[in-house]
Amino acid sequence: MIYLDSSATSFLKPPQVAEAVCRAFATVGNAGRGAHAATLGAARMIYDTREKLAELFHIPDSSRICFTSNATEALNIAIRGLICEEDHVITTACEHNSVLRPLYAKERVGAGLSILPADAKGRIVYEKLEEFYRENTRAVVVTHASNLTGNVTDLAKIRAFTRSHDLLLILDASQTAGALSIDVEEMGIDVLCFTGHKGLLGPQGTGGIYVRDGIAPVPLKVGGSGVHSFEREHPADMPTALEAGTLNGHGIAGLNAALSFLKETGIEAIHQKEDGLARRFTKGVSKIPSVVVYGDLEADLRAPIVSLNIGEMDSAMVSDILWEDYEICVRAGAHCAPLMHEALGTVEQGAVRFSFSYFNTEEEVDAAIDAVGEIAEE
Repeated sequence: MIYLDSSATSFLKPPQVAEAVCRAFATVGNAGRGAHAATLGAARMIYDTREKLAELFHIPDSSRICFTSNATEALNIAIRGLICEEDHVITTACEHNSVLRPLYAKERVGAGLSILPADAKGRIVYEKLEEFYRENTRAVVVTHASNLTGNVTDLAKIRAFTRSHDLLLILDASQTAGALSIDVEEMGIDVLCFTGHKGLLGPQGTGGIYVRDGIAPVPLKVGGSGVHSFEREHPADMPTALEAGTLNGHGIAGLNAALSFLKETGIEAIHQKEDGLARRFTKGVSKIPSVVVYGDLEADLRAPIVSLNIGEMDSAMVSDILWEDYEICVRAGAHCAPLMHEALGTVEQGAVRFSFSYFNTEEEVDAAIDAVGEIAEE
């Protein structure tokens, strides 16, 4: 099997991740719910994971990082907890439904919403930022990289706009955490939402949200916290404020091991390999006459994602053939990115997405190029 679907989830992971999860089942208790060895060990491991995430994202205070089950939960905390009915928000056509649907929900109860369009290559039309600004604009919510085209957002332009108008910058780093360098202070990120199971190479059911000091989202859920049990209100101190209930200790243990691997390997080394594989694939399939590749392929910085179509073939059919005849795993269809498909003109056909991992090889990439070529010839 050749796994080229890492944008959906990283199937290929460092072996120490599974080892850490298995070890956690025999050692980890419920953090913050007692003073015995099992719960204290869990608390130390979770604290260490926060510290590793803070180092990775250049976050000055690890207590501003809260664990979630995925990026979708993190984005719901940010959008539902920070955007009020009287606010206006700017987002983009590049967004995943984990951004769009919470924003649409806010729009239904009175919030204003403006969506920056994208051109035929999936590039954001930044020039409309000032045009969309209103006196009640509260935030810009944007993906760091499109999960369909691999285009990376120009955060310098976004940051200049948000700082000039004192707006929040809420970043969806689902496709870039662990794959590209992220510095929350340098990039002007007020809220960072990320998942653990993609570029961070951790288990599914892990993720998190960083919230800059001075910002306090209304919690998405409240309940048990292990502290202040006689108070009616959920504790407001971070990270407890956004972590009601038992954390996924076993998953976080796996994420901890994955973060150690990322540090030892280096984000730049990971990016260089993944980028090289993606560009090798792009160069190969672009030579096939009936293949159309989407995105800004000339950009210096890209996420390791390549989406294409073969003539008029339905993308789902191409995906099925790749699996059934070549045992190549890809993702076809709409990719939960409806507005980007509208911009690319692929609403009916969808697209076939190939996404690459540090653990893929050039031989696998070449096999995928050959498979696309054979399907195109047929």
